[in-house]
Amino acid sequence: MRRFERRFKLQERVAPSALERLQFVVSLPESACLREETHFLMPTLLVTGGAGYIGSHCVKQLLAQRDGWSVVTLDNLSTGFRRFIRGEFVEGSTADRALVLETLRRYDVKAVMHFAAFAYVGESVSDPEKYYDNNVCAALTLLSAMREAQVNEFIFSSSCATYGLPQRLPLTEDHPLAPVNPYGFTKRVVEEILSDFSRAYGLRYVSLRYFNAAGADPEGDIGEAHDPETHLIPLALQAAAGQRPALQVFGSDYPTPDGTCIRDYVHVNDISRAHLLALAYLQGGGASQVFNIGTEHGYSVREVIDCCQTVTGRRVPVVEGPRREGDPPMLVANAEKIRRELGWKPEYDSLKPTIETAWAWEQRKAAVLAT
Repeated sequence: MRRFERRFKLQERVAPSALERLQFVVSLPESACLREETHFLMPTLLVTGGAGYIGSHCVKQLLAQRDGWSVVTLDNLSTGFRRFIRGEFVEGSTADRALVLETLRRYDVKAVMHFAAFAYVGESVSDPEKYYDNNVCAALTLLSAMREAQVNEFIFSSSCATYGLPQRLPLTEDHPLAPVNPYGFTKRVVEEILSDFSRAYGLRYVSLRYFNAAGADPEGDIGEAHDPETHLIPLALQAAAGQRPALQVFGSDYPTPDGTCIRDYVHVNDISRAHLLALAYLQGGGASQVFNIGTEHGYSVREVIDCCQTVTGRRVPVVEGPRREGDPPMLVANAEKIRRELGWKPEYDSLKPTIETAWAWEQRKAAVLAT
């Protein structure tokens, strides 16, 4: 017990809640006290949007690490699910500066992963105020609170939408940023804010530009559950399952081999692993960086449909329609930089296993969300 008391006194920054917690810990038997000590001494990470699709997968991987991080999720549950939450949870918005600051201090947070953004491209066009308010203003509020709490490490959920219409493929991180919709522009603006904060205040950050997130955790207890759903793979699987009458295909006359758009689909667990590697990179003193996350393989809409039919053993009914404005024919990542600098590579490097995890989740989703 004396060893634990001495070690506790060495902590230079102790949150008030930690002091209260010690009163409980010192009353435990020594073996239990040492178990509590191990948990207490783990650094704490704040994950905003940790009840959503990518955030929840990332939290699950973080908590699965041995001798890893303690995690607190901040989410207002506007698009996320309470069922997806693991670890400590604070219900609220990143726009609530007082709540964010209190959370950072109460849990003695050392780093932040930020997933709490709206992500519907079409909605960003029809309601840009909503997107600038949440994706930009609330992010600035979060960064301001971090600065006051002296939290200087930040991992940002960015997007390939920052590139806009590609001038060359595959897309590298130095490609010009020319987003064609408010959603993509909000991501670009936050990246500019991060760059300015890094120069002025010493913030160190990693911005991760995802390509098309897909799939679900193989254990089947979390996955993609957007309302409304706009992503191709779950829409195709739901059409195969008879949950919707048909899959709408937007454009069949693009300059691609089969006339449909080509995209780079990266498994959500591979995206999550990239966040963990980025966190380790910052903890090791790494400088601010931007990385693409993609498989470097492109699949057309028709190839995705064919693969969904193979995985499910069912036909995917299709209705073809006109192109959507702003949809580029091809978006494929160059991920050489993150491979080289962080040692990341996708475990799901082909389409079929990714769709298999998505199909397993679609078959379980209703039951899981009902619990």
